[in-house]
Amino acid sequence: MVDPTAKEDLSSTLDSSLYDDVQALFKEMKSESCSHKGMLVWNLQRKVEVNPSCSLSIISILVQNLEKTLTTVSKLHENEAYMSVNPVLHTLYYVVIQAGVTIPKGLYHKAYQCLGKLLILPSPYSTVALHTLRSIKMELTAPGSLYLKRVIAEQNIKNEHFAAREKVFVLADPAVFSVSLEAKVRAYLEVSRRLTNTRTMEKSVLCRVLETGLGMTCQSSRLAQALEVLQNHDVRQYFQDVVETVKQSLQHGPGSRADYLKELKQIYKHILDASEKDVLNDEQGPVYSTMVPLPEMNFLMWTDEEMLWNLLTDFALPSGSKSIKDGKERISRDSGIVKDLKDSDDAEQLPYTAEKTLRERRNALKNSKSAEKLSLMKEKMKEDVTGNSPLLKEERSHTARVVVLGDDSTLGKLTKAYYIIRNKEAKRNMLTKKLDLQLYYIPVSDAEASLSSPVSYTDTFKAALTGDESRLSLASCLERVDPWYSVNVSSLGAAIPTLPELPSVSRKPTELSLYLLDTLCYYLRCGTQPVNLPVYSVKMTLSNSDLAVEELFVSHVEADIPDFRHLKDRQQREPSVRQKKSSVELFGVVLSATLSKRDVKGEASMTWRVVITSEPAASASGESYLTASFDSLNPAYSTKIETRNISIRTMEQRTLCVCLDKDPRRIYTNVQKIEISPCLDPGCTIRCRYSIGSEQELPLSKYLDKVMSLPINSFSGVSM
Repeated sequence: MVDPTAKEDLSSTLDSSLYDDVQALFKEMKSESCSHKGMLVWNLQRKVEVNPSCSLSIISILVQNLEKTLTTVSKLHENEAYMSVNPVLHTLYYVVIQAGVTIPKGLYHKAYQCLGKLLILPSPYSTVALHTLRSIKMELTAPGSLYLKRVIAEQNIKNEHFAAREKVFVLADPAVFSVSLEAKVRAYLEVSRRLTNTRTMEKSVLCRVLETGLGMTCQSSRLAQALEVLQNHDVRQYFQDVVETVKQSLQHGPGSRADYLKELKQIYKHILDASEKDVLNDEQGPVYSTMVPLPEMNFLMWTDEEMLWNLLTDFALPSGSKSIKDGKERISRDSGIVKDLKDSDDAEQLPYTAEKTLRERRNALKNSKSAEKLSLMKEKMKEDVTGNSPLLKEERSHTARVVVLGDDSTLGKLTKAYYIIRNKEAKRNMLTKKLDLQLYYIPVSDAEASLSSPVSYTDTFKAALTGDESRLSLASCLERVDPWYSVNVSSLGAAIPTLPELPSVSRKPTELSLYLLDTLCYYLRCGTQPVNLPVYSVKMTLSNSDLAVEELFVSHVEADIPDFRHLKDRQQREPSVRQKKSSVELFGVVLSATLSKRDVKGEASMTWRVVITSEPAASASGESYLTASFDSLNPAYSTKIETRNISIRTMEQRTLCVCLDKDPRRIYTNVQKIEISPCLDPGCTIRCRYSIGSEQELPLSKYLDKVMSLPINSFSGVSM
């Protein structure tokens, strides 16, 4: 017989150990130097997997932590007082969805009441609290429903009641990833494919939902035996019955919990009765994991900007839409403008009249082009107000989770790809109505990667592009906004270049491969709050030519004067040598800058380089702006300005060499003038359909921030 006192001591010891683990977890967020950053989160997840019953203690500890935070907030009223709120909320959500045991209603109600009090906090804390509260409410109504919906979406399990489908694309930049690093990361991520099987998933879902809902009345071993001997079509039918039961319960609300549990009992009884003849009482049944299985990771080397568009359309659009995806659509191609009709191969040449034009413009709205643009504008307005885009999310059956691995230059590449998508959607809205696009970023820098470029770049740019800190400036911005991003994502990115090769003979996943996959999944499932990075357009006028190159950047522009590099090199070799008058005369005024919004003009003497960096509102605590640093050989002439628009031109027939987003693949030479301004979102360019001759913007346009931004998901988003 077990001594009750010993059992209590064991439970008390376990709770004390878990309490220490949770406290250490959130102390890590404040630690600048941690040798195992991110590992504590993963270790806590592993404890829940090995011993599901400990999830009850962890939930209780997390709720206590939130209650203490509420007390502190009410006294201090400072942002720092609730910096740990979101990490606690994300951990609470993750433990609930991973817990394979019945969680008492009383504990759920306690968590629910605490979460309700957190709604008074400013965004994004209240936003994450609301999401967690809704998840708890869903579990109270239909225990096991969070797990069921997550598995169905991630594993793309066909069913008649939940249409959600998700796909994960992991895109690595060849400019950052060496061949050896690519092979290692691919081997680690492909472990997820070996751990998925549809039939096993259906059995796992049945076990998890029935065990969570029925509690002690469900004999786990007996249920596993029954599912093992049943035919696949029978398992499939019971799975569909459980899915239908969950769907109905969620539709009817909290009052349907009793009916939900009654239905689960009936399904459980039917399973046991159907397999009674084939099950041996003394036989041990198989063990089905009740943890949320890993989604399939589609790892790809990102070779061109159109690749992302092609991946998304192949996933979200039916195969019959191939001609549309290739940009060869012919249906409703016209915009209501007569010249567009003339450009169409199938369009009949019509006489131009004002009356006919007005009628055609009216019909164009019915042909959905303007209506489709309106949906893009509505989505943009939602993003501006909430930082997220809930528009039609329930109606969007597909979610693409795109994870980008690389440095600042990779985010510049993502910016161009995202602009291409927005531009195509502005012309014909195909993806936005059906696809929810979520962007994730893991900062990775590999010093051994070969940075190949069709254009030879200078030693000056080589020096600027070396060093992790300078190449990961946007990651530093995300870390300042969201310390939990630093703990989990940046630490994962730092570990990737040091991954050892996986043993080829090993069939089971190693601990390191599970750490990589589990941490990535934690980011995918909990990193739902976007940080909007402003995008800027660059117009470069080339010398001795009327041509102008239009580009985009998201982090950094560097422009130097090749003629003066040797003077800078000589100064670095001989720093004590004073500038002679002849040097000043040689330089003179070589750059002219104009800040167009303030109509301010200036001249930069002895300047050999200009570095323009983006300061997102997320980290600038206000409006986004640009910092332009004019570097001079004489420090007395160096200057720095802040602006949103700037135009720089050379004088005395000099030219600039320009590099965008620290990317050696995006270097432009013989540039005489650069003009930088916030990039306008292509989805916000709709015009009034009644205007003839001069175009007129729609009335709602004045309420819309038309500047395009790149939404990168984090755990906290931006504090408003």
